[in-house]
Amino acid sequence: MPHATSRLPHRLSYRASASLLLAAFIAGCAAPPARMQTQPAPTAPRTAAPAPVAPVAPAADEARIQQDFERWVAQFRTQARAAGIEEATLHGAFDGASYLPQVVERDRSQAEFVRAVWDYLDTAVSAQRVARGQERLQALRPQLDAVAARYGVPGEIVVAIWGMESNYGANYGDISTIDALATLGFEGRRAGWAREQLMAALKILQRGDIPRDRMIGSWAGAMGQTQFLPTVFLAHAVDADGDGRRDIWDSMADVTASTANFLQHSGWQAGQPWGVEVRLPPGFDLARADGQQRQSASQWAAEGVRAMDEGTPLPALADASILLPAGARGPAFLVGPNFRTILRYNNATSYALGVGLLAQRLAGGPGVRADWPRDLQPLSRAETIALQQALNARGFGAGTADGLLGPATRDAIRRWQRSVGEPADGYPTVQLLQRLATP
Repeated sequence: MPHATSRLPHRLSYRASASLLLAAFIAGCAAPPARMQTQPAPTAPRTAAPAPVAPVAPAADEARIQQDFERWVAQFRTQARAAGIEEATLHGAFDGASYLPQVVERDRSQAEFVRAVWDYLDTAVSAQRVARGQERLQALRPQLDAVAARYGVPGEIVVAIWGMESNYGANYGDISTIDALATLGFEGRRAGWAREQLMAALKILQRGDIPRDRMIGSWAGAMGQTQFLPTVFLAHAVDADGDGRRDIWDSMADVTASTANFLQHSGWQAGQPWGVEVRLPPGFDLARADGQQRQSASQWAAEGVRAMDEGTPLPALADASILLPAGARGPAFLVGPNFRTILRYNNATSYALGVGLLAQRLAGGPGVRADWPRDLQPLSRAETIALQQALNARGFGAGTADGLLGPATRDAIRRWQRSVGEPADGYPTVQLLQRLATP
């Protein structure tokens, strides 16, 4: 960003020195670095499943890959027949099925750099997305009002999820769901999961909800305008327009009702907001802002937590927690059960915040009021692994050094921060890396 350009050389130098110091620190520790653990072998299904096929070397003949893939598909057909899939469905799904190497590449890739939550939200709740969403909200108002009356989910939330998942239907993917899931099943890394989703996709075809050529979506098998996986589709998709098909590709009645139906069954509480931005009182114990410590909004208010607008009461949430998605220097949020329901759709705090804040803007409400600490840079995957190793070496128990900032790592950071007298917000920074690297 332009305002940060002049600070970039200093930041890179600071970051490099922190990484070098940390590497030296870890090498000198008596305790060995934490080792990455392999995933346990999946439990074999009751019916015989086709054996995963090892990936073919990049230099191998493409024709051979396709032949191996077709043999895997033939084995899967046998399993599908045993599960009640009809021959006509199998022919329609698998005759001409293709191995998609780009799907394997995407499945194996792990991003080295992570977007900061404020960068993510800048896109998720951009002015353009808000304006487009408000247009769609008005155009679909009768439909959305009917959905809200039936499922208890506000239209703004449904439209926000639609906007987040496919930019209001403009981009929900053009990859064949059958080919993508068959490729993932053949490739073997997530074979059990892919077989389950592929079987569900066959059931959708057999029911007649969508023809094969229109069953398209992302490389990972998520389908339609709100990106349902096949198993989620089978459980929650709704035929709201009464045409006998559940169509989340082209029927907005089905798209909106299916999304609301999923949220309702996932625990959405009608009449409650997802959450609200708040001010924390001086001296607030930031370790309690971990999203796990829950109490009523009135109890938080008694401790000095306030709404951003002076004199406005906190929403009457019975089971609320405090979130600091950017640590002590960033905004604070009081979130309730409906925030956790959004996490059932996509289990990422930044995603749930994006949905909640976009819905808030669509309804004419404000965006985030407090400033984000935009001078901070998120740790890369390699830096996060080094951080976890350093915490483990110092006895703070961050768990497996896998480069993922899960609850165990954040808890370890909080315990270390407390031990050195710093605010225990659990937020990893390059400065924190340097502190850990210093003997």
